[in-house]
Amino acid sequence: MKIAVVGYPNVGKSSLVNRLTQSREAVVHERPGVTRDRKELDTDWNGRSFTLIDTGGVDLDDEDPLAVSIQDQARAALADAQVALLVVDARAGLRPGDQEVADILRRGDVPIVLAANKIDSPRDFALVHDFHALGLGDPMPVSAAQGLGTGDLLDRLVELLPPEDEVAETEEDIVRLAVIGRPNVGKSSLVNAFLGRDRVIVSEVAGTTRDAIDTDLEVDGRRVRLVDTAGIRRAAKVQESVEYYTVLRSQRAAERADVALVVCDAGDGVTSQDLRIAELAMKSGCATALVLNKWDLTSGDEFDLAHERARVAQKLRLRPRVLTASAMTGRHVQRLLVEAMSLAERSAARIPTPELNKFLADVLAARQTPQKQGHRLKMFYIAQIGERPPRFSITVNNRDKLTRDYAYFVENRLRERYALDGIPLIIDFTERKQRRRAA
Repeated sequence: MKIAVVGYPNVGKSSLVNRLTQSREAVVHERPGVTRDRKELDTDWNGRSFTLIDTGGVDLDDEDPLAVSIQDQARAALADAQVALLVVDARAGLRPGDQEVADILRRGDVPIVLAANKIDSPRDFALVHDFHALGLGDPMPVSAAQGLGTGDLLDRLVELLPPEDEVAETEEDIVRLAVIGRPNVGKSSLVNAFLGRDRVIVSEVAGTTRDAIDTDLEVDGRRVRLVDTAGIRRAAKVQESVEYYTVLRSQRAAERADVALVVCDAGDGVTSQDLRIAELAMKSGCATALVLNKWDLTSGDEFDLAHERARVAQKLRLRPRVLTASAMTGRHVQRLLVEAMSLAERSAARIPTPELNKFLADVLAARQTPQKQGHRLKMFYIAQIGERPPRFSITVNNRDKLTRDYAYFVENRLRERYALDGIPLIIDFTERKQRRRAA
């Protein structure tokens, strides 16, 4: 169940969404127009679960291409929603833009709730009367800052929601895919190419996407939740507070995803910042691949690609794959989704214990274990003890005999045998308990 939150710029929509969801997920800033894409946040009230869609401010008189895109996003949110919440600024009074947004809402087929925001004390209640002229029923006085009237507002929204579906699909069946990377490398264009429609605003202006935007689609019968994130920049370049919080949300997106596609600009190759972003994703437990987007703008020289892949394998311990694609032409776009699904499956798979112990025997045959002070490391047994990310336990005689070099050798062989490149894995080397000798 979804509720679209729409309105004129800077009326406090994101602040109200944060108040209603008891979170700070929506970007809030005193500058108008900070929310550009629509962002979906889950919440519940009186036993009903629903999603609030926070949209960019709608200014119908603004003909700037970015402003027009924001208007399109608001209309798209209404198309997905069961209820519309129009937010107006009671202190600013009724404005022509409010009337025009109300006209759009009336042409839809969903119930509408009108919230007059910034009513911070009871003496401000008289300010709501002007908004009866919108013809949307009684305005509900609320204060996102103080919380005044938000309980009554939630009661009204829940009352208008249709009955819940009998069977809800479990979140466990969803593969969460984060699309991350530096600003202006084509992340939003890639998300739109996945979906086959303009779901996320695309602009040549770096930093257009401020929030992490969640969108669902289906790939080979499985649900995938796409997260298009704001570009991550080096800390020294994060000069304004909005971009600082954008970086934090991008990092959070990687932390809650199963798979991350790190989008790079093929014209630049894999930069040091791209490598840092990939490292960030993998440290958070995300299965990861790198994507050289805008490949259509390069010469397509296979030697260059081989060089990029060799560099990534040398620099990143988890050795993620480096793929090529073009969001503009659609080249290899579907292959990226197939690879993402494969990474998710391999990260969640369990390898049978007999197969793992055959692998361990092959490792021992390929390279002798290290020896210290005349005593050699012995590895007796291996078993998988976890998944997402995969975790293995190897029983040894003495952990002190283990060297970092040999541990990396075992890890790399495990990746090669079971196609675990780009997938974080954990290997615990556990000492076997010594048996007491009989007296």
